[in-house]
Amino acid sequence: MDPRHYVMELNDGNIIPVLGFGTAAPVEVPKSEVLEATRLAIDAGFCHFDSAFTYFNEEEVGQAIRSKIAEGIVERTDIFYTSKLWCTFHRPELVQQSLEETLRKVQLDYVDLYIIHFPMALKPRKEHIPKEENGKVIYDTVDLCATWEAMEKCKDAGLAKSIGVSNFNRRQLEMILNKPGLKYKPVCNQVECHLYLNQSKLLDFCKSKDIVLVAYGVLGSQKYGEWVDQNTPVLLDDPVLGALAKKHKRSPALIALLYLLQRGLVVLAKSFSEKRIKENLQVFEFHLTPEDMRVLDGLNRNIRYVSASLWDDHPNYPFSDEY
Repeated sequence: MDPRHYVMELNDGNIIPVLGFGTAAPVEVPKSEVLEATRLAIDAGFCHFDSAFTYFNEEEVGQAIRSKIAEGIVERTDIFYTSKLWCTFHRPELVQQSLEETLRKVQLDYVDLYIIHFPMALKPRKEHIPKEENGKVIYDTVDLCATWEAMEKCKDAGLAKSIGVSNFNRRQLEMILNKPGLKYKPVCNQVECHLYLNQSKLLDFCKSKDIVLVAYGVLGSQKYGEWVDQNTPVLLDDPVLGALAKKHKRSPALIALLYLLQRGLVVLAKSFSEKRIKENLQVFEFHLTPEDMRVLDGLNRNIRYVSASLWDDHPNYPFSDEY
């Protein structure tokens, strides 16, 4: 099963592989492991890699990609590479500089997709999350539409093939879509989406606007310290999910991945284990029935693992709206 054959067309005419490899890693994971996992993922058949400035491992991911190109395993055109604009670079004059810095790190001429990581702007500082002495995060006031215009210029300059957003709610998407003089629509909105947060309303809205919903945190997420509510339930331990996994003789993770793919999402799977990296590609080998899908729909609890509650008083905090 070659995952390169499973793609979706974006609203700008480019294509995106529907299964991607997520490269975010907890701080305790050595960068060498990220490098090795990315190499293993390419060997296994992954061609879509999702990274970000704030993962602090783009050098390693880029090194892995370039090494596999040098070995003749893949060509640059086989690879779909995503990076993200961090919150301290929302000011229009900083957007292209930030992308150019990413391209220097990964040593590629362009990214396939560049997305605004969060709608909340932070003050430009050397620190990744700038804080006052009392620990309060220092916000910035930047018009999202101005940031988007700078993103459009990155596409025009050929530095990004496609541009999109992440963690935007419906209202914030509409702000971009209704912007006077809009040149390019966002091709995607990358959001947390899984069995406990199935995002059905946001998915319907995005489909109606020809915007692809890209899912992260697809198996639940409990390893990211201040980003994640540690009291949330472990999704993969859900008994209903377990019963369906037994029925199909597959892992609970594969059922959770396929549920999202069959609903028309692009899905980011993340693992640093060679066995699980290979197993995740088996998602194209079977199907869930309409009844299976209805059962899994019933698991939705609107539980958000990555709530970014640290910034919930930011004027552009996206998760207070219903969707």
